[in-house]
Amino acid sequence: MTKLRDLAKVIRSKNAGALLLTLDIMFEDETTYKKVCNSGALSPRTLAPLYNVSNNQIEVIPFDVALAIKITLPRSIPAGSPGESDVYGAQQHAPLMDIEIPI
Repeated sequence: MTKLRDLAKVIRSKNAGALLLTLDIMFEDETTYKKVCNSGALSPRTLAPLYNVSNNQIEVIPFDVALAIKITLPRSIPAGSPGESDVYGAQQHAPLMDIEIPI
């Protein structure tokens, strides 16, 4: 097992509007990208508990041309609302970094 942070070139998060976050995972080579995509480790079922949402609220979109995976999910608190601590969504990728990938 290898941690996702050791396989990906870039792992980042950002706003996708006031109500959604997008998480981007980019890879340097096609072999690693395909292994991660085919591993099942980045399914809505495995990601939902990390972000405290239900499976059907997460969309995982592989983008072969860019060797990237985009994950979209709802924000727990709308951007800019009282109690919200990351208005840009730039710190929400951290839970992805320790995901174990069976390769």
